[in-house]
Amino acid sequence: MLWIWAIIAVILFVVGVLAVLSVRIVQQYERGVVFRLGRVVDVREPGLTLIIPVVDVLRPVSLRIVTRPIESQGIITHDNVSVDVSAVAYYRVVDAVKSLVAIENVGTAIDQIAQTTLRKVVGQHTLDETLAETDRINVVIRGILDTVTTEWGVEVTLVELKDIQLPDSMKRAMAKQAEAEREKRAKIINAEGEALAAAALGRASDTMIEHPLALQLRNLQTLVEIGVDKNTTVAFPAPLMSTIAELGEFIRRESEASAVTWRPQSSGLDDARDQSAAEHGTRQADMVPCLVGPAARSARRSRARLGQAIAPASSRSPEAPPAWPR
Repeated sequence: MLWIWAIIAVILFVVGVLAVLSVRIVQQYERGVVFRLGRVVDVREPGLTLIIPVVDVLRPVSLRIVTRPIESQGIITHDNVSVDVSAVAYYRVVDAVKSLVAIENVGTAIDQIAQTTLRKVVGQHTLDETLAETDRINVVIRGILDTVTTEWGVEVTLVELKDIQLPDSMKRAMAKQAEAEREKRAKIINAEGEALAAAALGRASDTMIEHPLALQLRNLQTLVEIGVDKNTTVAFPAPLMSTIAELGEFIRRESEASAVTWRPQSSGLDDARDQSAAEHGTRQADMVPCLVGPAARSARRSRARLGQAIAPASSRSPEAPPAWPR
């Protein structure tokens, strides 16, 4: 009887082992491909699943997005500039059966095809295009990889250029170019500012020509602005030339007034003319500005002579000729 119990124990042990071997768990992010005697018979969904021990083999395949860095590649651009470009690719398996049957190692295959595609695409562009049009280059690389990997049951979701290393000489040349570009923009902006300022000054000068008093007001405003600092001594020139011109005009009028020739007549018209001349002389004398020095003395003498010349006729005898100024 003992050997019977031993056989039963062995059978139970074998059954337990087979039961354990037949139970498989597929994760949510996986799909289970079942090979029965070397042939694909089924794809199991996530959860608990049973297979035939020894006969069936379940191969889990992850459907999550995989990040694959692309190593730095020494690439010569279309304008013969040597650069080192590195990138990163994102892909995921969409067909679990093809990813196992069509290719041996999906990760290694995508790494190699990504390197060669990156070298080919970047080599067709110039350095400026590579630096400025990275988005377009990323789309081109992704399209090429996606076309190739579709047969492997893999979808490339994204490709990004990660780093572009330039030679030191090229960095210096680009720095000089950028500096020259900024200087050009600064000079253009400065020239535009000068042009606007010149136009504004031209309009201001036209206004001052039309309104001469505006220049004097501007001068007074300048004095106010300068006089903010109490420790500053300001020498402000007066309009000397205009003052001299006005003084000369005044002396000329006085000389003409003193050289008037009178015609003595006994009629009442002479008295009216004498009275009008007296009034005119008084007005001219009243217009003499307050001057100092020789100009003041000359003005007083002219005023005295003019008063004697235009004295009323009632104060002179009819027979005596008028006292002409000398």
